[in-house]
Amino acid sequence: MFDRFRLTMAQIDPVVGDLEGNAARIRAAWEEGRAAGADLVAFPEMVVTGYQIQDLVMKPAFSGRAMDTIEELARDCADGPALAVGGPYAFGQELFNAYWICQGGAVTARVLKHVLPNHAVFDEKRIYDAGPITGPYRVGPLRIGSPICEDAWSEDVAEAVAESGAEILLVPNGSPYHRAKHDLRLGHMVARTVETGLPLVYLNMVGAQDDQVFDGASFVLNPGGGLAAQFPFCAEAVRHVDFARTEDGWRADTGRRDPVPDEWEADYHVMVTALRGYCVKSGFSKVLLGLSGGIDSALVAVIAADALGPENVRCVMLPSEYTSEASLEDAAGVARALGCRLDEISIEGPRQATAAALAPLFGDDAPGIAEENIQSRLRGLTLMALSNKFGEMLLTTGNKSEVAVGYATIYGDMAGGYNPIKDLYKTRVTETCRWRNANHREWMKGPEGAVMPQRVIDKPPTAELRADQKDEDSLPPYAVLDDILERLIDREESVAEVVDAGHDRESVKKVEALIYGSEYKRFQAAPGARLTPRAFWLDRRYPIVNRWREPS
Repeated sequence: MFDRFRLTMAQIDPVVGDLEGNAARIRAAWEEGRAAGADLVAFPEMVVTGYQIQDLVMKPAFSGRAMDTIEELARDCADGPALAVGGPYAFGQELFNAYWICQGGAVTARVLKHVLPNHAVFDEKRIYDAGPITGPYRVGPLRIGSPICEDAWSEDVAEAVAESGAEILLVPNGSPYHRAKHDLRLGHMVARTVETGLPLVYLNMVGAQDDQVFDGASFVLNPGGGLAAQFPFCAEAVRHVDFARTEDGWRADTGRRDPVPDEWEADYHVMVTALRGYCVKSGFSKVLLGLSGGIDSALVAVIAADALGPENVRCVMLPSEYTSEASLEDAAGVARALGCRLDEISIEGPRQATAAALAPLFGDDAPGIAEENIQSRLRGLTLMALSNKFGEMLLTTGNKSEVAVGYATIYGDMAGGYNPIKDLYKTRVTETCRWRNANHREWMKGPEGAVMPQRVIDKPPTAELRADQKDEDSLPPYAVLDDILERLIDREESVAEVVDAGHDRESVKKVEALIYGSEYKRFQAAPGARLTPRAFWLDRRYPIVNRWREPS
């Protein structure tokens, strides 16, 4: 009787749509498993196609080629351990999110996802058909049940699979990060081990796709929730987990347990991973950004340096007559600390030329927002010209507080291909800067130490579009604003609830109006790293034209 089983878990980073490249990654990890004497090499949900693929999977040519790729993998991996990979399965008029089991050169089983998530960033009910609950499949001495991702978040599927004879649960996942997500996953999976009395393998994807980062952090639990193995956060890993048959059933041997980062490190690692993945997977090796001397652009510059290396980051200072000497010094200080290139291009000449061109129409009207925004748009124009000329992707630098209330100029400082801090409120920007100045990790390509001068972190925020301008001239203090925003956006509280929490009604109503009134800007904004369950884009979908305001 066989009393040992070796599972190779491949926590890898696929690229959406790169069927051949993903297959090559799968073969390489399978070879590692074969060399280690594995009985089964397992991969995450939808690993063959990458994830999430949204409507791409509904294109018959794509889903058909994906299935052919899996059949080819089965034949290529005939001589060695079994192979378990996620990919689509189309049958007749139905399309499924499936887990394919390949042994001896053939597909021997398919598990079809039963519970289709249709919340937050997921629209799987729109894309896939729900499969029946699939019983266990056998690999060597083991009967394995594989609830796919959402299937394991409720007790029904896991219990049905266990009652059908499964001896361990292998759960393939494409689970994207948000703050505190690891504890949430772990809690649900511990519950499954308690309910079924079975060991559970949680195998998650890693890597960035658009706004989402799949953070890996796979783990193995024994019955009752004992942690047998913990995989790294936001890093690829191929590792082997051994199971032994005992009098009480199969149990996982205790293996390596990587530490799980706290929320500050996790958020920062995700922002770096998101930008790196977005650039690499879309074909950019270099980026540029407008470095104003303020805290937001400083943080984006540091994230870019950590993601791509300082030598691949161009910072551009674009002063006007309202730019202070302190801002010029602070921008230079950030670029110098990082080792990034810094160019300076004055927009004062173009600003004056634009003002002269518009003077016949603007007449004697007092200067206002229109004139201020011309400066921002001239900066956007200049940065996009550099991007076009040198092939460097432009990063935009607005934080979530600004994005929420529309405190940004469309076609100006909103210009760009990606926004690493889009889901980071201003107060968290400040704390993140302090964290990065005090911490350095091996996955950061930027230098150690205080890469953002303390003066950049401490000075009052200003757009410097007019003399003596401060953000708080037109907005509540950021500590107040961010609490209001978090309540209205992240928690969907009513105006009355926010007022009951201690905020002035007039301020809350003003912020509410700014949120709704700037929806059109967010609709056109660059994507950015998702850090919370209520990030702007897929998590929160409001109409652009909307007259609803809560009654006063």
